[in-house]
Amino acid sequence: MTKKTGIILLLIVISFLLLFALSLKIATVIMGSGGQQGVATQGVGLVEVKGMILDSKEPIRQLRYFLKQDSVKAVVLRVDSPGGVVGPSQEIYSEVKKFAARKKIIVSMGSLAASGGYYISAPATLIYANPGTITASIGVILKLSNIETLMDKIGIKSYTLKTGKYKDSGSPFRQFSPEDRAMLQSVIDNTHEQFIKAVAEGRKLPVASVRPIADGRILSGEQAMQHKLVDRLGTLQDAIEEAGRLAGISGEPELLLPPKKKVNYLDLLVEGTEGTFNGPLGRAASSMKMMYEAE
Repeated sequence: MTKKTGIILLLIVISFLLLFALSLKIATVIMGSGGQQGVATQGVGLVEVKGMILDSKEPIRQLRYFLKQDSVKAVVLRVDSPGGVVGPSQEIYSEVKKFAARKKIIVSMGSLAASGGYYISAPATLIYANPGTITASIGVILKLSNIETLMDKIGIKSYTLKTGKYKDSGSPFRQFSPEDRAMLQSVIDNTHEQFIKAVAEGRKLPVASVRPIADGRILSGEQAMQHKLVDRLGTLQDAIEEAGRLAGISGEPELLLPPKKKVNYLDLLVEGTEGTFNGPLGRAASSMKMMYEAE
């Protein structure tokens, strides 16, 4: 490669990066700030948890933001989720519990607030559900696959070096032994017990009254109310108005949105690179995740 060619390639790369950064900046300006930067008006904050719960950072960031705003007297947590990974669900639960100790937080369940979606709702001040909301599903699931036969058919052998007999339990490359099953079942049972206790604590119910319905069954909002898993039947607007009343706001409360997360261009580039490598193979390699998830 000549010196002239190298300089041209370098200029092309620099131009591409500048164009990329400019495009992101324009997109940010077009979308706006997405919320109040230092809320002055008294009102009710809105935090939304939608879809699978795979990460806890954004709901926690929004809850902490509203907790610091003196003008935000209460928050509505809108949940429309089938659940998700155990760890993030437990982290959001903990944050909701901390928030409820200082300010009112009212859950409004959408069409689906099951398993992990119910878990994060349990410690709220009040829970609203629609009569037909699908909720509860108090249980834990761990899905495993075995591709050993497929590997043999295509002539691929897998070898594992390990430091203990359980180190590769659940591996898709070997048979699932009775010892593996017993060990993993004990972990699932313990995690299930954590779920039951969290619901009992959050809802101020005896563990004995939660356990009979903690078998993974789904309930409608109406059924969940009969079991004291939700407090009232109503819409998102009902939850907002109740949050305003509990916060002492006269009239219809103003609904306040959290500021959008600031765009970090370097993070976007890194996340794009990670996404390239975190495809189906990456997900398969880290597939042993216990889920609070409605099937």
